[in-house]
Amino acid sequence: MKHPICPKCNSEIVVKSGVIKDRQRYLCKKCNYYFTVNKIGKNIDNYYVIKALQLYIEGVSYREIERLLGISHVSVMNWVKKYRIKAPENNEYRPTYKILTHSELIEFMKTETTIKGSGLIITELGDKYMVIKWERLRN
Repeated sequence: MKHPICPKCNSEIVVKSGVIKDRQRYLCKKCNYYFTVNKIGKNIDNYYVIKALQLYIEGVSYREIERLLGISHVSVMNWVKKYRIKAPENNEYRPTYKILTHSELIEFMKTETTIKGSGLIITELGDKYMVIKWERLRN
């Protein structure tokens, strides 16, 4: 997995800076802030568990979640079982998604005109945003 984002300034310019109490320590090169993350051994930070489960509930497939978050689809399946998550079964709609930067998101919202007959959710995904849209399947 890539380095985390600085919790103080949201910078991605972070380097490893030792281990404290069996937790990886990082240094933000932008604001010189030291921080640790909840990643011990092979455990994955709760942020990614929650995001993976949210995406699953929104209808995104295990393999797509793997590609988006960089987390094994098997881990996602295990979390779905562990937390007994049930995805809604509605074949009338299909989700599509886009990963956008902040400026791309603003442009997308200015030009998006086909909201009628569909649903739309915007969720944070690291330093980007994911737009999930459900469109009614046409028979």
